[in-house]
Amino acid sequence: MSPDGASRSLTPVSVGIAAIVVLADQLSKRWAVSSLGDGHVVDVVGSLRFNLTFNSGMAFSQGRGVGPFIGIIALVVIVALLVSLRRNGSMLSAVGIGLVIGGAIGNVLDRLLRAGHGFLGGAVVDFIDLQWWPVFNVADMAITVGGVILVVGSVWSGRRQNVME
Repeated sequence: MSPDGASRSLTPVSVGIAAIVVLADQLSKRWAVSSLGDGHVVDVVGSLRFNLTFNSGMAFSQGRGVGPFIGIIALVVIVALLVSLRRNGSMLSAVGIGLVIGGAIGNVLDRLLRAGHGFLGGAVVDFIDLQWWPVFNVADMAITVGGVILVVGSVWSGRRQNVME
């Protein structure tokens, strides 16, 4: 099978993973808003608790007010990753790309659909609170895990390439 044919067969994997991430992210955020909207906190285990917050900035609640800029960057990343699916050659990168795309779409949907100031001005729903790390959500987890998978896959592929030369 040609490299182009192999990569096309992995596109549904990335798209399917992205769709699952968006669904899980949006359902969990809907639960968080409806269940935690009154301000109470749910202790889960150890330092893990569910604590509803809204982030109008970027990662770790930094850059309040730059949400529209972050949303535009996320849209550019989504498009670039969708284009890269055609060149994608491994199952590992297909999974990583799917996770990043799904997470980015999940957070962009919050910026688009939640009340805010102007285009992409809505706040992202965060609710997973470890108490020693900034509060985050399912989309943030997917982006982080997907990014790590892409970096590890790239390093692994580079090392394999060097061994073959």
